[in-house]
Amino acid sequence: MSRPLHRGVSGTRVPDSINDLSWDSQSKDKTEKDDFEKRGSSDHTPLGLRSPLSLVFIAVVALVGSFWWTLNLSSSSRGRVYHGYRRLQEKLVSDLVDIGEISRGASRWKELETCSSELENFVPCFNVSDGNEFERKCEYEQRLNCLVLPPVNYKVPLRWPTGKDVIWVANVKITAQEVLSSGSLTKRMMMLDEEQISFRSASHMFDGVEDYSHQIAEMIGLRNESSFRQAGIRTILDIGCGYGSFGAHLFDSQLLTLCIANYEPSGSQVQLTLERGLPAMIASFTSKQLPYPSLSFDMLHCARCGIDWDQKDGNLLIEVDRLLRPGGYFVWTSPLTNARNKENQKRWKFVHDFTENLCWEMLSQQDETVVWKKASKKSCYTKRKPGSRPLCGRGLDVESPYYRELQNCIGGTQSSRWVSIEKREKWPSQANLNKNGLAIHGLLPDEFAEDSDSWKSAVQNYWSLLSPLIFSDHPKRPGDEDPSPPYNMFRNILDMNANFGGFNYALLQARKSVWVMNAVPISGLNYLPLIQDRGFVGVLHDWCDAFPTYPRTYDLVHAAGLLSLEFSHPRKCTMLDLFIEIDRLLRPEGWFIIRDTVPLVESARALTTQLKWEARVIEIESNSEEKLLICQKPFFKKHAS
Repeated sequence: MSRPLHRGVSGTRVPDSINDLSWDSQSKDKTEKDDFEKRGSSDHTPLGLRSPLSLVFIAVVALVGSFWWTLNLSSSSRGRVYHGYRRLQEKLVSDLVDIGEISRGASRWKELETCSSELENFVPCFNVSDGNEFERKCEYEQRLNCLVLPPVNYKVPLRWPTGKDVIWVANVKITAQEVLSSGSLTKRMMMLDEEQISFRSASHMFDGVEDYSHQIAEMIGLRNESSFRQAGIRTILDIGCGYGSFGAHLFDSQLLTLCIANYEPSGSQVQLTLERGLPAMIASFTSKQLPYPSLSFDMLHCARCGIDWDQKDGNLLIEVDRLLRPGGYFVWTSPLTNARNKENQKRWKFVHDFTENLCWEMLSQQDETVVWKKASKKSCYTKRKPGSRPLCGRGLDVESPYYRELQNCIGGTQSSRWVSIEKREKWPSQANLNKNGLAIHGLLPDEFAEDSDSWKSAVQNYWSLLSPLIFSDHPKRPGDEDPSPPYNMFRNILDMNANFGGFNYALLQARKSVWVMNAVPISGLNYLPLIQDRGFVGVLHDWCDAFPTYPRTYDLVHAAGLLSLEFSHPRKCTMLDLFIEIDRLLRPEGWFIIRDTVPLVESARALTTQLKWEARVIEIESNSEEKLLICQKPFFKKHAS
């Protein structure tokens, strides 16, 4: 396998100490925005010097602001940020020089307008294609050129784990009437008051999700759901997941459940699940393969998910088979499995016979729930009846399709990753692949270990850097240490260029209460199968298209080496297009961390003014070719009209 392209940190060790990092920009007032404008404008044309009085006024404001910031830093913080008083003096002089230069003319960088209120839940690429289906269709004309504001009365979500059970009504597009009119199932799942939705009595269709999970475990042959991991189950794809209560319950057993559902203009399953701090994204079983590798999930779950599995000549079931690992489970709960009329009995018979053709074994049926187990060995396919669905040849058996048309042949059988879930390492050992597991992906143990060590150090540094920023408005006595950042500072994280999934692994090692969506750009090498094999979740994505989620999804977006990867060659989108999309994805007060080459970081820094972000560049003294850019999206409150 070919060697990986430059990904920002692979092969380059992030500094082990915070002393290797220093602020390149500190002032948070209007002068910093002007500084961004000057730096981002290589072809800036001066319009003439301003009056001396204006320059004096600007200089005085800068000096007062800089010394105010200095006095408010604790002695320990100053030690980390600047290496001695001389460094501070040099920084002040540099700021004044920059101010003098930018005062010569007007800015070429204009702040973006805010979008209309109709777009506060807008998801590009998703439109109604006909009366029943929501197909993904990305067109350049759909690209946003404005900043999406949160709804009126939006509030920052409650921190995990409280936020798992209680969300703010104003944050999601669902009304009390929609809750009350959605049937007894939803009523049992949710308790609604004027400001909050509480998920305290979640249920799919039984007395509680705990009983339902326990039933599935018994049907598999286990004592209860806490035994899922011992059976080789770690990652679950929950299709049409309601409001994520199945995954929320299994999270306590260290099971990672990714919710997928169709795009919905209101009352979205995905939006409410994400608001609870649970993994989710928009994805549809319609006419395209999902953007996940073959053999990626240990279980697929569909509880009244609205998918007609007997349709499209069985190709939807073939897609389920492709996604399932050998020995994995498909759980389906539907009235169709217990049908009484002839038409529905005919449909059930088609599903029953087709799954047998796929080499699935029906383990058990109780009431409306059926559990199948996919074959662990390929030898089953040679023993099927004549006329059975063929296996895909190497030309069609794509490891990681990207929204490709559904196939009518059985995929995944050509993969070197065909290993049954019983024979795989169990979680959490699964996250640290052994020598044989790495060899499948063309990696050496030393390279993998170096990447893990680098990310462990990077996560420590990120937390140290963000801590004084996050708590800067908290009162403290002079000389006090900055308070330690909490383990649940973030919950929903997007890694835009996940590489081996090392950032995800380092966060879990550091016991941060997070989940990570590991995005792998289609423009680089595909390590998404490796990420899935480690027990994480991820998705292939083209970053010139909108990400398949609703606005205000993530607390932190991380991009290491992404700009080098995406903009080292001509693209159909610009860096500003990408940043507008990131602004849509970020929650108010959310964070964006970039690590990349100095020129690209400086270009990115200039754009932050247009997005109204607070932004700080951090030098990496052990690596003069790269810098960090840490940005925070402000919370602009919209007033009711």
